[in-house]
Amino acid sequence: MYQVNFSDQAIRELAKLPTLEQMEVVEAFSSLTPEELLRGRTDLGTVRRDGHVYHRLRVGEFRIYFEATENALLANYVLHRHTYADFAFRSHLPFPEDEARIEQEGGFWKYLDGDKS
Repeated sequence: MYQVNFSDQAIRELAKLPTLEQMEVVEAFSSLTPEELLRGRTDLGTVRRDGHVYHRLRVGEFRIYFEATENALLANYVLHRHTYADFAFRSHLPFPEDEARIEQEGGFWKYLDGDKS
């Protein structure tokens, strides 16, 4: 069993969710075992970014990007899937934490899906 920690960004994103969704995300993350990280699961992946290896856990509409040590998991980012922030993180594009706020309005994907005429 791991000690589970959350970054400020992860806490802010979780706080925006309804309580039941918060519980679902935290439960899925906190129940990970070292064996699952080694063996892998269909909802787990890895992303290498800026010299770090982040694990990615998909939980419903969210992705948790986290680092694992021998005894602890640190949830660095909780990002909603199908957002620019999630795409940028996975695609190694610039990802200052403040730019993730663009997604609060959903402007990037609305622009892509919208009428361009």
